[in-house]
Amino acid sequence: MSKATKADTPQKVNYNDAVAESKKYFDGDDLAATVWVSKYALKDSFGNIYEKSPREMHERVASEIERIEQKYPNPLPKEEVFALLDHFRYVIPQGGPMTGIGNNFQVASLSNCFVIGHKNPADSYGGIFRMDEEQVQLMKRRGGVGHDLSHIRPTGSPVLNSALTSTGIVPFMERYSNSTREVAQDGRRGALMLSLSIKHPDAERFIDAKVDTGKVTGANVSIKIDDDFMRAALAGKKYHQQFPIKSDNPKYEQDIDARKLWEKIIHNAWKSAEPGVLFWDTIIRESIPDCYADEGFVTVSTNPCGEIPLCPYDSCRLLAMNLLSYVDNPFKADAKFNFDKFRDHVYKAMHMMDDIIDLELEKVEQIIGKIAADPEDLDVRRVELELWKKIREMARKGRRTGLGITAEGDMLAALGLRYGTQEAIDFAVEVQKCLALAAYGASVKMAAERGAFPVYDAAKEVNNPMIARIREADPALYEEMAKVGRRNIAMLTIAPTGTTSLMSQTTSGIEPVFRTVYKRRRKINPSDVDTHVDYEDETGEKFQEYNVYHHNFVKWLEASGYDTSKLATISDAELNEWVAASPYHGATANDIDWVAKVKMQGAIQKWVDHSISVTVNLPNNVSEALVADVYRTAWE
Repeated sequence: MSKATKADTPQKVNYNDAVAESKKYFDGDDLAATVWVSKYALKDSFGNIYEKSPREMHERVASEIERIEQKYPNPLPKEEVFALLDHFRYVIPQGGPMTGIGNNFQVASLSNCFVIGHKNPADSYGGIFRMDEEQVQLMKRRGGVGHDLSHIRPTGSPVLNSALTSTGIVPFMERYSNSTREVAQDGRRGALMLSLSIKHPDAERFIDAKVDTGKVTGANVSIKIDDDFMRAALAGKKYHQQFPIKSDNPKYEQDIDARKLWEKIIHNAWKSAEPGVLFWDTIIRESIPDCYADEGFVTVSTNPCGEIPLCPYDSCRLLAMNLLSYVDNPFKADAKFNFDKFRDHVYKAMHMMDDIIDLELEKVEQIIGKIAADPEDLDVRRVELELWKKIREMARKGRRTGLGITAEGDMLAALGLRYGTQEAIDFAVEVQKCLALAAYGASVKMAAERGAFPVYDAAKEVNNPMIARIREADPALYEEMAKVGRRNIAMLTIAPTGTTSLMSQTTSGIEPVFRTVYKRRRKINPSDVDTHVDYEDETGEKFQEYNVYHHNFVKWLEASGYDTSKLATISDAELNEWVAASPYHGATANDIDWVAKVKMQGAIQKWVDHSISVTVNLPNNVSEALVADVYRTAWE
């Protein structure tokens, strides 16, 4: 074995040098540069930086993808992968894959999302604390975690210990929340989703926990609502709660006023934007993995943002396609979406997604090896060791991926479509349908070349609604899938893509542009010359205000012949005229009619086999009745 040369060893990079180099890469975008260096540049466990710009990161990722590709027929070369990644132009890895692929300094998972749970619900202190420990072990390796609390007995029910009666779920919500707050790395704290079935007798306490106690500050909470509850709430009827929630002989039962509880959910969501609502029957009905419930694929909760419903010990890695980059001649009269290029890139992106599962399995082996070699007593390490073995098993069995999209808002504007109109919704659905069919096509082709996910069985999936839509849209694809299988159990999602959209300099996920232009303040230092004071705070600090423009609004101005050199000094009146003439006018997050937003999500969801994370912006003076309408329409 040859010795590593000094050239092979990455050299440390000064933070300010990395920001300066990255700023050039991002054409002077200070925010994108600092976010990239802080969150995604290659680092060791001490926070030392080893990359100057995203170009080096993309070369690192492309090299690793090529290494895995070489194991299989028809491998993608590194140059092709790099071209897809470069400048966040076409394919954008999210979080974990960006920081972790090819990072030999840290033993961390590449997965963005995990869900934990028990095959047989453990309603005991042992089971409750096991979840707590597993949650922490995952968060320390950079994963967001979700788990369900429906297995914990309700308040006041008998327990066989000196306490005599159970405290119910709220104290354990606080415990899990506090654990999340304790696990923070490099300024990034853990992310947690807690869910509970509406059928659970403690559902009202769960719904009130964040609003009332002020203690559950480290978790998102979502209530799992079934169709029976919604029908009872809308009809003003009683609804039956019980524990255990799926038992034929429950130990605890009660009938409640469904409408009253529904109004409580609405009130709290209106007041604090929580709880989130998971329409659970719809999730299970649509879920392809749940066709394999006998193999352990029983969906129990979601990741913290809600876009990936998962079964216990399954995990997911995320990539997003930058839709804006598939518009030829953007913002011009002859702008057109390049479907051929898009299909080709989706095929390659699915290869990359599948390769990332192999890379994750390598990371999991490293994690298992590290725990096994740890000098601590085995009984201290046992929970963590078993946890990663369970994760390895589910990743191998299902090979789940999370291919999504970003820049929906910019893509529509670049085509001259106004976000929220029926025409824009129809086109967005056409693009998502194209993505779904291309991704499934790629997964089927990979099954022929690499092997299907081990538990694939066409007969088990035959009645699944998503599979039925694939079968109807492309019968030949379905026939081939039934013959050779599919490489991945489920593969599509739409995540929020918050910080990554700062680096692609586009709108995020399926969201519209948040604002076309907004004001920022820069603090004036005593040494600054030729500055004017626009604002002075109560401490006497002086600030200069300046406009920040959405990148693609500026591109529209350039494409439309406006003199963008005037942007630094333009009057508000003239700027308003320019905005009013643009395809972003009336189409920002605050302009969009919520009905159009929910309609668009519902229409796109038909071609997403996981879920979509989306924000409905409502004015702060909105009525509770309108919030109820949003939720009801979403269910319908």
